[in-house]
Amino acid sequence: MVQEIRRAFNAAFTEDRYQAVVRDLEAAVGFPAGFRICETPLFLDDRLNRELVEAAYEIAGLATSEDYLRHAGRAVPPGGGVPGDEGHTVFLQVDFALVRGEDGAITPRLIELQGFPSLYGFQWLLDQVYREHYDIPAGFTPYFGGLDEAGYVDQLRRVIVGDRDPETVVLLEIRPEEQKTRIDFACTERLLGVRSVDPAEVEEREGRLYYRNDGREVPIRRIYNRVIFDELERKGLHYDHIFRREVDVTWVGHPHWFWKISKFALPFLRSRWAPPAWFVSDLREFPDDLENYVLKPLFSFAGLGVEIGVTAERLRALDDPSHYILQRRVQYEPLVETPDVPAKAEVRMMFLWGEDDPRPVLVNNLVRMSKGLMAGVDFNKDKVWIGASSAYHR
Repeated sequence: MVQEIRRAFNAAFTEDRYQAVVRDLEAAVGFPAGFRICETPLFLDDRLNRELVEAAYEIAGLATSEDYLRHAGRAVPPGGGVPGDEGHTVFLQVDFALVRGEDGAITPRLIELQGFPSLYGFQWLLDQVYREHYDIPAGFTPYFGGLDEAGYVDQLRRVIVGDRDPETVVLLEIRPEEQKTRIDFACTERLLGVRSVDPAEVEEREGRLYYRNDGREVPIRRIYNRVIFDELERKGLHYDHIFRREVDVTWVGHPHWFWKISKFALPFLRSRWAPPAWFVSDLREFPDDLENYVLKPLFSFAGLGVEIGVTAERLRALDDPSHYILQRRVQYEPLVETPDVPAKAEVRMMFLWGEDDPRPVLVNNLVRMSKGLMAGVDFNKDKVWIGASSAYHR
């Protein structure tokens, strides 16, 4: 962390400035965010930023390597196959906890990763609004690879829209107006002209997909997929006309990658930034210090079903231990000074992998700040200086 910037930010902070941030985010899209906005961004020093970039590229390389992908097909659950897999993931997120290393320095440790979109549109808006109301130092940016704001938007357009008319590209999501992330959908439409469409509104005829826009039937050429299959299952929804048939459409983020690059990958990753992890089914003996481990179900999203400090009895009682991983827990360091107690931080490094790119390209980041046992809402009730944020670096 850059301590002089942190001290200056905290000294200049007022509740009125923060409330202006929240109001402007809401005004930009016409409704409140479905999650808490943090009062502060992070300010990364050069050393930590370089390490985050190095760690992110190493993990991304391992998770997209031929060695790993030979195993990744097993991650797609029975009956979950969708035609039209484009051959590599389009979106890749690598989540790191910021911890204190053995040498005393702050360092990243891998928590999770996903081959699924994140809040690419919202993070663009958050940067704009933070800059409007806070004194972000000159020369600091949330973007990577030499991108500025305009270059970042161009990258999103190139990858998501491609050479198609934006009207023929849809952001596919279950009941998008009810999702906590709908603020990101609104930002995506504002930036790229891509509308959010519920699968129930999509029609299929002779292998082609259509939706209605202002009473007109519009062909769908590209699907920016935000549908999560375990949500379909929980809600008892079936859209076989989209997901089970050969259709003439390009998937921008094929559904298979939600599973292939996910918690399933963690036991295969060997890196100094990745804590040990195993499929429970592969363990002949359990670690003696299970209180230092986290149990994670493979096929869930947004922290659902994660258990901390499990017992051997709990592990032996699992219906299908091959559907769970046991990962060594990391200790987030309370490192961000706030008006009461220091906050902990998790940094998501956000990649895009366009059709013509030789490998995934790091473009942006997302931060979650917390003061509870975990980063989720249930662990941070009635706390301040926590929630969604962004990290700036020189």
